[in-house]
Amino acid sequence: MGVFDKVKDKAEQLIGEAKEKIGQLTGNESLENAGKRDQLSGEAKETAHDLRDKAAGAVEDARDRLDGDK
Repeated sequence: MGVFDKVKDKAEQLIGEAKEKIGQLTGNESLENAGKRDQLSGEAKETAHDLRDKAAGAVEDARDRLDGDK
């Protein structure tokens, strides 16, 4: 995962957390729910990026093993 992607995902989670807390403090259920959605979205994106990176690493490892056999 690129550093930029990781920062964006974490920022989305932090913004969501802030929205949720502000929503709780002000009694604004809509803002609280929006914050929860932002957090979940950021976590999902982070997980997807991590899985993509692991898959790319596995492909690279397999390619290295095959190249080593030649």
